[in-house]
Amino acid sequence: MSLEKLRNIGISAHIDSGKTTLSERILFYTGRIHKIEEVRGSGDGATMDHMELEKERGITITSAATSVNWQGTPINLIDTPGHVDFTVEVERSLRVLDGAVLVLCAVGGVQSQSITVDRQMKRYQVPRLAFVNKMDRTGANPFRVMEQLRTKLGAEAFMMQLPIGAEENFRGVIDLVEMKAITFGGDRGETVIEGEIPEDLKDEADDFRSKMLEALSMYSDEMMELLLSEEEVPTELVYRVARQAVLAGATPVFMGTAYKDKGVQPLLDAVVRYLPSPLEREIKGKDPKDETRKIELLPDPERPFVGMAFKIVDDPFGQLTFMRVYQGKIVKGDSYVNQRTGRKERFSRLVRMHSNKREDIDTATAGDIIAVMGIDSASGDTYAIERDFCTLESMFIPEPVIKVAVNPASRADADKMAKALQRFRKEDPTFRVFTDEETNEILISGMGELHLDVYVERMKREYKVEVEVGAPKVSYRESPTREIEFNYKHKKQSGGSGQYAHIVGKLSPVESSSEDSFTFEDSVVGGRIPKQFIPAVEKGFRDSLAKGPVAEYPVVGTKIELTDGSYHDVDSSEKAFYTAAQGCFREYFQKASPVLLEPIMNIEVECPESFQGPVVGDIISRRGLITNTDVRDGISVATAEVPLAETFGYATDLRSMTQGQGTFSMEFCKYNQVPSNIQQDIIEAKRKAQLVGAK
Repeated sequence: MSLEKLRNIGISAHIDSGKTTLSERILFYTGRIHKIEEVRGSGDGATMDHMELEKERGITITSAATSVNWQGTPINLIDTPGHVDFTVEVERSLRVLDGAVLVLCAVGGVQSQSITVDRQMKRYQVPRLAFVNKMDRTGANPFRVMEQLRTKLGAEAFMMQLPIGAEENFRGVIDLVEMKAITFGGDRGETVIEGEIPEDLKDEADDFRSKMLEALSMYSDEMMELLLSEEEVPTELVYRVARQAVLAGATPVFMGTAYKDKGVQPLLDAVVRYLPSPLEREIKGKDPKDETRKIELLPDPERPFVGMAFKIVDDPFGQLTFMRVYQGKIVKGDSYVNQRTGRKERFSRLVRMHSNKREDIDTATAGDIIAVMGIDSASGDTYAIERDFCTLESMFIPEPVIKVAVNPASRADADKMAKALQRFRKEDPTFRVFTDEETNEILISGMGELHLDVYVERMKREYKVEVEVGAPKVSYRESPTREIEFNYKHKKQSGGSGQYAHIVGKLSPVESSSEDSFTFEDSVVGGRIPKQFIPAVEKGFRDSLAKGPVAEYPVVGTKIELTDGSYHDVDSSEKAFYTAAQGCFREYFQKASPVLLEPIMNIEVECPESFQGPVVGDIISRRGLITNTDVRDGISVATAEVPLAETFGYATDLRSMTQGQGTFSMEFCKYNQVPSNIQQDIIEAKRKAQLVGAK
């Protein structure tokens, strides 16, 4: 397989933009499947949605990988979920891909989750194409979508195609590079028919071609000169410059309707023509012995092997580890070293994935995405030929925002539940499990109600566990609001050696967007506290942050400056200073007027215009702050910032308010101060829960 031809691409988008439907058409046109199934409706369900739950709910929950071949070009394709609750699936897929297709709905345009996906693509610098899907829907407007790409995402977007007709009259597209009309025939649009541009669209096509060339000329002096001297731009040059533009971060826009089988083949041509091969992506690893030294990884099969385990799936046959090979090659039966644990593991079985089906292979070379059976790894682990060879930068893992208590119905279920939770935690880094020390309940936390819902449902189905689920709990935080000075002495004298530590300094609030913000500054001069005791003071403060004194929530946004203190030659020790820091924090943090912070979610609600009043009123009654409202073709779109605590059960309420026609999506935005009256209620509720737990 020539690496120049290989493409590793992902399909990402907002909920219900048609990612899985598009994947299904790609599988059909590349000959991977011979019958198209739909996401919703009777039949076997879409190939890439292989879980029972996905078929029932008509949503994608886990990213699925497959490999196809389009006219001699092998393509590894990953279909990712749209719901923000499963955002880690998108995150880890984009981490290992070379290119992506950003799917946008021709009516909805750039929606809240499109913005998140865009941010993820930029984080990993993944070049992408935009595909405006659902051109057959009433209200489809690709020109508005392109404008939103520019304004909302700040993308260098330009059209490479024009639509022929729109809504129910959408017939095909005009290729602005070759200047020809492309329509689709056959039962399932499998015949691509090229023809002349319709007379009534010629002027518009000329106009948009010159706009496209103008946008591309920013990436090529040669093209700029040809345009200035009003000479004809050769087609080959357009293709070459468009590829450079995509690699430099521009977004060419294509269009079609996957559901009605139009526009998918030209998109596949564009994937092959414009998106990079593994050879064109610069990948750097770190030297474990010297973190500052970068190691350049080349997709060369002859060099030492380096690969990344980016996704773990446990199935009845053992653990399946999805791996991207960055350098060298894997040979079935050989052993490789996990760089995190230093353990050597034998790769006894390699498989190429097609959704949940697998084909055995003997080797995999640089640039490939495959799965390894039966190795013990975690998401984000790097594998290499020897110990301390190279580590790859891990993925960004967002913090969970919601908790629920889960209790097994019987003793027998407890073991099965523990097994299930252990597996889910390994598979999904955003899913956390811990035990509440006071109530002894098992708590699971995740990215949203749907996220936890799906895991509870999977426990029931895959492990036959009956689980009782408690009310959702919000992850509050505590933070000081004013600066105070502290002067704390710890003295203990009761037989044997004593303990003595004395610390003086300031505790102040810090503004920070990160959730675990704590800074410690050592400004002690003249050896007032010996240097060897300073780390113990910092550790004492750090270990006190797990439970704040307001309502025992984690403490954030705090800065401690140590300015002075004293010690005793015999009685001072690291333990004494550690204890002093903890006692000082307990006593003085209360004086810094601490407040509770709560997670605020960004919510985007879509509903028919006639329901806008009640929907907006309901958001305000949930302490929401409306940031924008917009009405497009009779559909009202409202964006708002709403406290997470007020969003539980919102899906049901919204449905009943809008006669089932309202939809919403939400994602974590920031932490904000809780109003004082509500803070009192939270503290009171926490106190009651503790009393019940104590009994």
